[in-house]
Amino acid sequence: MLKSFLSTTIIGLKKNGKAAMGSDGQVSLGETIMKQTARKVRKVYNDKILVGFAGSTADAFTLFERFENKLSEFHGNLPRSVVELAKDWRQDRVLRKLEALLAILDHEHSYIVSGSGDVIEPDDGIVAIGSGGPFALAAARALVKYTKLEPKEIVKESIKTAASICIYTNLEIHIETLNG
Repeated sequence: MLKSFLSTTIIGLKKNGKAAMGSDGQVSLGETIMKQTARKVRKVYNDKILVGFAGSTADAFTLFERFENKLSEFHGNLPRSVVELAKDWRQDRVLRKLEALLAILDHEHSYIVSGSGDVIEPDDGIVAIGSGGPFALAAARALVKYTKLEPKEIVKESIKTAASICIYTNLEIHIETLNG
Protein backbone atom coordinates (compact mmCIF):
# COMPACT_ATOMS: atom_id res chain seq x y z
CA MET A 1 0.00 0.00 0.00
CA LEU A 2 1.30 3.46 -0.91
CA LYS A 3 2.53 5.49 2.03
CA SER A 4 1.60 9.12 2.28
CA PHE A 5 4.57 11.46 2.65
CA LEU A 6 4.39 15.00 3.91
CA SER A 7 6.52 17.94 2.99
CA THR A 8 6.23 18.21 -0.76
CA THR A 9 4.23 18.36 -3.93
CA ILE A 10 5.34 16.58 -7.10
CA ILE A 11 3.16 16.66 -10.23
CA GLY A 12 3.94 15.47 -13.74
CA LEU A 13 2.04 14.95 -16.97
CA LYS A 14 2.23 14.39 -20.71
CA LYS A 15 0.25 16.31 -23.31
CA ASN A 16 0.63 17.07 -27.02
CA GLY A 17 3.96 15.24 -27.30
CA LYS A 18 5.45 17.20 -24.39
CA ALA A 19 6.04 16.22 -20.79
CA ALA A 20 6.64 18.26 -17.65
CA MET A 21 7.22 17.52 -14.00
CA GLY A 22 7.58 19.98 -11.19
CA SER A 23 7.86 20.35 -7.47
CA ASP A 24 7.73 22.93 -4.79
CA GLY A 25 10.97 23.72 -2.99
CA GLN A 26 10.04 23.32 0.66
CA VAL A 27 11.82 20.88 2.96
CA SER A 28 10.23 20.49 6.37
CA LEU A 29 11.37 18.77 9.51
CA GLY A 30 8.28 18.27 11.59
CA GLU A 31 6.60 21.63 11.68
CA THR A 32 9.74 23.61 10.85
CA ILE A 33 10.67 24.76 7.34
CA MET A 34 14.34 23.88 6.92
CA LYS A 35 14.82 24.89 3.28
CA GLN A 36 12.72 26.63 0.67
CA THR A 37 14.63 26.03 -2.58
CA ALA A 38 15.12 22.24 -2.83
CA ARG A 39 15.08 20.60 -6.25
CA LYS A 40 13.06 17.40 -6.12
CA VAL A 41 12.78 16.67 -9.85
CA ARG A 42 15.59 15.47 -12.12
CA LYS A 43 16.14 14.51 -15.72
CA VAL A 44 17.79 11.10 -16.16
CA TYR A 45 18.90 8.77 -18.95
CA ASN A 46 20.23 11.36 -21.40
CA ASP A 47 17.50 13.83 -20.38
CA LYS A 48 14.75 11.52 -21.72
CA ILE A 49 13.03 10.68 -18.42
CA LEU A 50 11.78 12.84 -15.55
CA VAL A 51 11.87 11.61 -11.94
CA GLY A 52 10.55 13.31 -8.82
CA PHE A 53 10.56 12.15 -5.21
CA ALA A 54 8.69 12.54 -1.97
CA GLY A 55 9.99 11.31 1.36
CA SER A 56 13.48 11.08 2.77
CA THR A 57 16.05 12.91 0.63
CA ALA A 58 18.85 10.45 1.32
CA ASP A 59 16.56 7.53 0.52
CA ALA A 60 15.40 9.20 -2.68
CA PHE A 61 18.97 9.74 -3.89
CA THR A 62 19.70 6.07 -3.27
CA LEU A 63 16.65 5.19 -5.35
CA PHE A 64 17.61 7.66 -8.11
CA GLU A 65 20.97 5.93 -8.38
CA ARG A 66 19.38 2.46 -8.44
CA PHE A 67 16.84 3.60 -11.02
CA GLU A 68 19.53 5.07 -13.26
CA ASN A 69 21.40 1.76 -13.05
CA LYS A 70 18.24 -0.09 -14.11
CA LEU A 71 17.77 2.29 -17.04
CA SER A 72 21.34 1.60 -18.16
CA GLU A 73 20.96 -2.12 -17.65
CA PHE A 74 17.75 -2.22 -19.72
CA HIS A 75 18.89 0.34 -22.33
CA GLY A 76 16.31 2.99 -21.42
CA ASN A 77 13.33 0.61 -21.42
CA LEU A 78 11.26 2.54 -18.90
CA PRO A 79 8.54 -0.04 -18.14
CA ARG A 80 11.09 -2.81 -17.52
CA SER A 81 13.36 -0.53 -15.47
CA VAL A 82 10.47 0.57 -13.25
CA VAL A 83 9.30 -2.99 -12.59
CA GLU A 84 12.83 -4.20 -11.84
CA LEU A 85 13.41 -1.28 -9.46
CA ALA A 86 10.18 -2.06 -7.63
CA LYS A 87 11.15 -5.74 -7.34
CA ASP A 88 14.57 -4.86 -5.93
CA TRP A 89 13.08 -2.26 -3.62
CA ARG A 90 10.60 -4.77 -2.26
CA GLN A 91 13.00 -7.71 -1.93
CA ASP A 92 16.26 -6.11 -0.76
CA ARG A 93 16.58 -5.84 3.04
CA VAL A 94 18.31 -2.47 2.92
CA LEU A 95 16.18 -0.95 0.18
CA ARG A 96 12.99 -2.12 1.88
CA LYS A 97 13.67 0.33 4.69
CA LEU A 98 13.90 3.33 2.36
CA GLU A 99 11.06 5.77 2.80
CA ALA A 100 10.29 7.54 -0.43
CA LEU A 101 7.99 7.53 -3.43
CA LEU A 102 9.09 8.14 -6.99
CA ALA A 103 7.07 9.76 -9.76
CA ILE A 104 8.51 8.86 -13.17
CA LEU A 105 7.52 9.81 -16.70
CA ASP A 106 8.66 10.09 -20.27
CA HIS A 107 6.70 10.86 -23.44
CA GLU A 108 4.89 7.51 -23.38
CA HIS A 109 4.67 6.32 -19.77
CA SER A 110 3.85 7.65 -16.31
CA TYR A 111 4.51 5.74 -13.08
CA ILE A 112 4.39 6.04 -9.34
CA VAL A 113 6.71 3.57 -7.61
CA SER A 114 6.81 2.71 -3.91
CA GLY A 115 8.95 0.57 -1.66
CA SER A 116 6.09 -1.78 -0.93
CA GLY A 117 6.26 -2.99 -4.53
CA ASP A 118 3.56 -0.76 -5.96
CA VAL A 119 3.97 0.26 -9.59
CA ILE A 120 1.05 2.40 -10.63
CA GLU A 121 0.52 3.70 -14.14
CA PRO A 122 -2.30 6.26 -13.89
CA ASP A 123 -4.97 6.04 -16.59
CA ASP A 124 -4.74 9.75 -17.39
CA GLY A 125 -0.92 9.85 -17.39
CA ILE A 126 -0.78 12.37 -14.54
CA VAL A 127 1.51 11.48 -11.62
CA ALA A 128 1.22 13.24 -8.27
CA ILE A 129 2.87 12.43 -4.94
CA GLY A 130 3.47 14.12 -1.61
CA SER A 131 1.12 15.82 0.78
CA GLY A 132 0.14 18.39 -1.84
CA GLY A 133 -0.14 15.74 -4.55
CA PRO A 134 -3.92 15.22 -4.36
CA PHE A 135 -4.54 18.98 -4.62
CA ALA A 136 -2.16 19.35 -7.56
CA LEU A 137 -3.67 16.27 -9.21
CA ALA A 138 -7.19 17.71 -9.03
CA ALA A 139 -6.01 21.02 -10.45
CA ALA A 140 -4.04 19.32 -13.25
CA ARG A 141 -6.98 17.16 -14.28
CA ALA A 142 -9.23 20.20 -14.54
CA LEU A 143 -6.62 22.22 -16.45
CA VAL A 144 -5.95 19.37 -18.90
CA LYS A 145 -9.65 18.99 -19.55
CA TYR A 146 -10.75 22.63 -19.72
CA THR A 147 -7.76 24.59 -21.00
CA LYS A 148 -5.26 24.60 -23.83
CA LEU A 149 -2.33 25.23 -21.50
CA GLU A 150 0.93 23.43 -22.21
CA PRO A 151 2.21 20.84 -19.70
CA LYS A 152 4.71 23.24 -18.12
CA GLU A 153 1.99 25.81 -17.38
CA ILE A 154 -0.38 23.12 -16.07
CA VAL A 155 2.32 21.87 -13.69
CA LYS A 156 3.03 25.40 -12.47
CA GLU A 157 -0.62 26.27 -11.87
CA SER A 158 -1.25 22.91 -10.19
CA ILE A 159 1.57 23.46 -7.71
CA LYS A 160 0.33 26.99 -7.05
CA THR A 161 -3.09 25.54 -6.26
CA ALA A 162 -1.56 22.95 -3.92
CA ALA A 163 0.51 25.64 -2.20
CA SER A 164 -2.65 27.60 -1.47
CA ILE A 165 -4.04 24.58 0.42
CA CYS A 166 -1.16 22.43 1.72
CA ILE A 167 1.06 23.80 4.50
CA TYR A 168 3.94 21.58 3.35
CA THR A 169 4.04 23.15 -0.14
CA ASN A 170 5.57 26.50 -1.07
CA LEU A 171 5.66 28.65 -4.20
CA GLU A 172 9.36 28.05 -4.98
CA ILE A 173 8.46 26.02 -8.07
CA HIS A 174 10.98 23.96 -10.07
CA ILE A 175 9.90 22.45 -13.39
CA GLU A 176 11.71 20.16 -15.81
CA THR A 177 10.41 19.46 -19.31
CA LEU A 178 10.81 17.01 -22.16
CA ASN A 179 9.96 18.18 -25.66
CA GLY A 180 8.58 15.92 -28.36
